[in-house]
This record gives sequence, C-alpha cells and structure tokens, in this order.
Amino acid sequence: MAALFGKRLRRSAMTTAVAAAAVAALSASQAPGLTDTQNGRQSTADATPSPGDSATGNSPYYTDLPPLNSPTAPPSTGPGGPVGTGTGVNEAGIPATVLDAYKKAEAELAATKPGCNLPWQLLAAIGKVESGQARGGNVDANGTTLKPILGPVLDGNGFARITDTDNGAYDGDTTHDRAVGPMQFIPSTWEWSGRDGNGDGKKDPNNIYDAALAAGHYLCRGDRDLSQSGGLHAAILSYNHSQEYLDTVLRWLEFYRKGTHEVPDGTGVQPGGRSDGGPSSSPSPSPSSPGTTSPSPGTSKPPKSPKPGGSPGTDLSKPGGGGSTSPTPPTPAETVARIEDAGTGTLDATAGDAFAERVAVRTENAAGKGVGTVKVKLTVVGDTDLTFSGGFKSVTVVTDSTGKATAPPLRAGEDTGEFTVRATVVDRKLPGLDYTATVSARQADALTRVGDTEQTCETGGQFADPVQVRATYKGDAADGVATTATLIKSKDDATENDKGPYFKDADGKAIRTLKGLKTDGDGRLQLPRIYADDATGTFLLRVSTTGGATLTIELKVTAAGATATPSALPSAT
Repeated sequence: MAALFGKRLRRSAMTTAVAAAAVAALSASQAPGLTDTQNGRQSTADATPSPGDSATGNSPYYTDLPPLNSPTAPPSTGPGGPVGTGTGVNEAGIPATVLDAYKKAEAELAATKPGCNLPWQLLAAIGKVESGQARGGNVDANGTTLKPILGPVLDGNGFARITDTDNGAYDGDTTHDRAVGPMQFIPSTWEWSGRDGNGDGKKDPNNIYDAALAAGHYLCRGDRDLSQSGGLHAAILSYNHSQEYLDTVLRWLEFYRKGTHEVPDGTGVQPGGRSDGGPSSSPSPSPSSPGTTSPSPGTSKPPKSPKPGGSPGTDLSKPGGGGSTSPTPPTPAETVARIEDAGTGTLDATAGDAFAERVAVRTENAAGKGVGTVKVKLTVVGDTDLTFSGGFKSVTVVTDSTGKATAPPLRAGEDTGEFTVRATVVDRKLPGLDYTATVSARQADALTRVGDTEQTCETGGQFADPVQVRATYKGDAADGVATTATLIKSKDDATENDKGPYFKDADGKAIRTLKGLKTDGDGRLQLPRIYADDATGTFLLRVSTTGGATLTIELKVTAAGATATPSALPSAT
C-alpha cells in the first residue's frame, strides 16, 4: 500500500450516514465563492472547524520532529552533499522543485490575498508531515509525483469512514476515499479547492505546484491572518483537527523559518514515524540529522522533546544538571535596530483609484545592513475607507535578503484628505514609520449638455425637459464627481439669483442652489425639475464640478399665454 501518512481521526464507529453528512457539510461550508472577511464583510467559513471538517479527512500524518537547532548559516554544497555550520543540516534541505512550488504559492497568495500573510514555510511544514516533501522530492520536472502518494483507505477501520465521492478519479478507489498527493487532499475537498499552480490547464492533486497552491488557498479561507497566532492555529487545525498535528506542524514551521536550503529532487530526508504506527515512506530508516530523534515504526505519538539547551532527561534548573548549553541565536527580528524608508514615492490618488506608488521599507541592524526574513506590518491608521488591495486595513509582508519589504498597492475609497499608513516591525518594539497618503476628490475638466432642446416655460409653470449634463476628465467619463448647480444672476455675477427659475427642496420650498450632486458611472447627471415664478426673461443655470469644469445654460421664461421666441443655444464658459 502506498500510504504515507499518520493518524488524523480514529472513529471506528462513524457510520456511512454520519460520514456523508460530514462531507456534505464540508462541501457546503467551504465551497468556492467564499468572501474574505475584512472591515465588516462576513464569511461563511468558520475560523475553527469542527473535528469532521479537514482538507485531508483527518488521515494519518508523519510525527517526526525537527532537530533542536537549525543551521545558523546557509550551507554550501560539496561532493558529500550539503555542508552547514549547525545541526539539522540534512533536515533543513528541501527538494528544489518542491521548494519552488511553495514559494510560488506564497507569491500568488501575497498578490491575491495579501491580508492572509501566508508564509511558504507553513506550506513546507505541512508538506513535511503530510508526505515528507513529496517523498523527498520524488517528482518530475513539472512537479508531478513519480508514484502516487495515497493515504490509507478511509473505511472506518481505525480512521474516518468516507465512502467514495470521486468514482476513483483521484484516488483509484471506487468504494472509499483516500487522501491524495503531496499535500494529502481527500477527493471531495480537492473537487472545490483544487488549483492549477503550474499553468498546464489541469488541477492535479498529485502535482506539487497544484497541491501547494490549493493548500495555500485552503489555509487562507475566510478572514484568516496567518501572521496572528489565532489565525495560524485555526488554519492548521482546519487542515487536520488534532492538537498533536498542530504541535508538530508548528515545530516544523519554526524550524524552517530559522533557515533552509535547496537540495536536488529525490534527495530530501524522508520521515520515519507515523501517527497511526504504520510503515514509513521508505523501505529503510531515513538518515538522521544530528540532534534528530525519529520514532521507530509503530510509534503512535511524537517523541517528547528535551528541554531547551539540554539532552533528554536533563534538568537544567539544578546545579550541575549536565549537558552542554549553547546560546540560542537571535531571531532576525531581534537584530533589527531600525526601520527606514526604501524609496517610497509620493502617495496620492483620486477617490476610487489605486495608488501608483507603493510603500517600501527596509529593516536594518545596528551596522546599517539590511535584515532579511523580518515581518513588517503595515496599517492604515484611523477610520477611513482607504485600504490595501483586497480591502484589508493591515497587511504583513516579509523582508527580502536586502531587508526590503514592499506593501501591496493602496486603494483609495471615497473619503478624501490625508491619511496615515504606519509600518512597524513585528515582534520588535521599535518606533514605527509613518507615511501620508493623500486622497483627492474625483475631478472633471469638461462639462457638456446632453441634448440641445431649448429650456423654455411660462410664468408659474415648469420646464418640460430635465437638464442633463455629462462630465469628462481627459476625454474619459468622470464618474462620481461632486457637482453643484446654481441659478445665478449673470455670466459675470455667479452669486445665487433671488428671482426667476428655482428648484424645490424636500418640503416643496423654492431653492436656487443644489450641492452634493454626483455624476453616475458614465459621467452623466440629470438635474431635478426646474420651476418658474412670475418673473419673465432669460435666466442662467450654472453647473460646476470639482476640478473646475463649468457649464452655463440659458432658461427663458415668458408671460403666461405669450408666444415664446427662440433663445440662443446654451453656452459654455
């Protein structure tokens, strides 16, 4: 049997009906089309799933734990393989294609769901406990596994009972379902969560690019922010609802964050112990890294880790407790002395538009050198509808090897004015860096009248045709532009007239200035009905917009029963 993975759920008494209901609930609550929750938007996905809901059907997983220490510097590669300066060099190696798939998935999620803050190291941690990084990177050049990776049959014998949902299309089993591929999706979950990560037009759970991207989207459902412990834990538990699984993944996540390197496909370290006590992925025990403790086949629980700085059983709280202690190297964030601007341009935009410039910062140590792999949080301060792409008020980005981090694009809402965007270093108490983002009102540089019918009526009557105008900006329709309409005294005196045509307010009273009007999506605006009092003559209506566009329209009022004489066409000034 090609099964690789350890325990996720032991419910021997789970009936077919219960399993079917769980699968139906999973499909209903996690179907495509979920809306990200942010700034008051609601999602139908729960932050913490029930034990029956998981990406993998709670199948078995690998229980190996990482070494106590990771390499303190990137290793070099020699004839004998990777050479590093710390323990755990072998375990820190991730097969090249698998590593590339994780990083590509992180990049896509950073663009499409920046508020999720998915680190590729989380995908690596899950990939480690699910399949030992696709059996040590046993994949072809396109990322497809050379042999199928299948979990045990979910027939209720020691695991959940999930009857066939895919007619064997993914797992080859037409009776029961099995977890499939390097990220171990059950067929019913893959059906809606599958992604095409390598651009070949297929969604294949056996392909590491497809599976890694699907796992990223699965973990980022709802409003989860994986830079926060609550969102991170909920995401991992949604993959496999087990406290032991959560603890194991978090250990690998921390290990990979401290340092990894690329190794050739097919040469990655394969795990040995599984949570169900089943056989390992390889015929013989995997090579161990210094400091690694791997359980023997049949071990059902992860081994207890020694206390920090000591060997198993060593009590460092007692004098002479034994064992050697080496200081824990500082995290990248702990070496940051300041956060500086990294060439951010002027942040300004018109309401409703995206900002052309993006906030860019750099984290530096005391010597002025950039510090990589540091999390930087960027927050829109205050009550405003200015957001980052995707509608998020805050995002967390990770600095590159030069210490630089660039935020997703900002997008202006309808609020205008100056707003603050603040950059801070996560897990480090340092002064933040504030940026001013200016949002200007929508503008129009030209106004034209729609139609050319003369506006005439008799005293005490109303003008037959409503006045319609259209606003443009640099030749394009100017939507949402604030517009004012005023009945003025003359072309040279734009003060409000005290006689002649008028509008009516909500109470039916005469008013001669209308403010707060806005053009529609095509830049058009239709004014309310205009009425005439007992004054006769030619009167002027002036329409003006933010940006300085104006249009003056003539309104002619004749005495009741008099024959109207044609007036000049409207003129624009």
